[in-house]
Amino acid sequence: MKRILWVSSLCLWGVIITLICLPFGAKAQGPIKIGIVDTYSGPPTTYTYDVRDAFKLAIDEVNAKGGVLGRKIEFTTRDDKFKVDICLSMAKELIMMEKVDILMGTINSAATLAVSEYCKGEKIPFIVTFSKSDKITGEKGHRYVFSVTENTAMIGKAAAAGLAKRPYVKYWIAGDDYEYGHALADGVWGNLKRLKPDVQLIGQSWWKVGEPELTPYLTAISAAKPDAVIFATGGASMVNAMKAAKATGFAERIPMFIHTATEHSTLAPLGLDAPEKVIGTSNYHFYYPDTPKNKAFAKAFKDAYGREPKVGALYGYLAAQFITRALTKAGKMDRERFIDALEGMKVDSPVGEIEMRAYDHQAMLPMYMGVTKKVAGYPFLIATDIVTIPASEVMPSIEEIKKVRGQ
Repeated sequence: MKRILWVSSLCLWGVIITLICLPFGAKAQGPIKIGIVDTYSGPPTTYTYDVRDAFKLAIDEVNAKGGVLGRKIEFTTRDDKFKVDICLSMAKELIMMEKVDILMGTINSAATLAVSEYCKGEKIPFIVTFSKSDKITGEKGHRYVFSVTENTAMIGKAAAAGLAKRPYVKYWIAGDDYEYGHALADGVWGNLKRLKPDVQLIGQSWWKVGEPELTPYLTAISAAKPDAVIFATGGASMVNAMKAAKATGFAERIPMFIHTATEHSTLAPLGLDAPEKVIGTSNYHFYYPDTPKNKAFAKAFKDAYGREPKVGALYGYLAAQFITRALTKAGKMDRERFIDALEGMKVDSPVGEIEMRAYDHQAMLPMYMGVTKKVAGYPFLIATDIVTIPASEVMPSIEEIKKVRGQ
């Protein structure tokens, strides 16, 4: 009888211990949770949808093979409506209420800087997928923030390298009056002035983000007769700026440089009504580089979504590759080990091997400079005369990063 009672007691305690530990064990075997906060309403969606969709395409493939570390990856999205306060609020909700392990986003640079600072305090890895202020991984960079998109320092070097070879001397700068616009303008102009000291800045125009009527600005710029104009427009104004340049004939009279002007994100919504001969830079074209890897990626994306991938698709794909590879290397979902694994990691991509530079957590991306043109067979303009500028030529040096961080 005593033996029976003793065995029964052991069994009872086993059941109790199992019940107590079950939630913790279940949680450990549950999905790895990714939170994405980005702009999913309004003009910026021409850029952000492809980030999300390419990320989903890559993650679905990973999950179909069993996930990472024996766990599926699950992601949840929030729309920040291109507002800094909403973006920060949504990021907090994803971290505090949804208990995400990793955060991704956003396209608004000012919002990204706010979220980055919050993630720093919470020690949550934050993968930036579209915001381009060089402060993100430069002056305001820290252990918990990474970027898989190019920044304004890289854009500035690439744009200046191309513009310095052209005969323009008198420039005008025009763009969106917010963090990205000014950072972009400063990056391009500072590098251009260094490469070609005789260039002159004869004026500037700044409008509010998303300004619907740009004709008065373009009229005033035309009257000043600059040799060329550097447009510093972001996702909320890019398509509108191109449309206005075409409608007013501005693009035919004055040479224009606009970062992302040659991207499919900007050109697809305009169809054949986009202006020709606009100089632009981009990290990706679905038709360039003409390699098996890029062709396969573009086909898989179009098969899944019925459209050609835009530049955001590259960023979404890279985010998925870096996250899954770093998790595998870390061996478990431990945030600090994940960060250590991600630093210096290299992954393959449609544009070649991409390294996440360990020092500043900036992905080392090549840049493609081209000119918009109508080409037979395409119902939209594409980039032609493409010149590849390798990452080594556009990345800010580690010494430059140390300087802006005061190190």
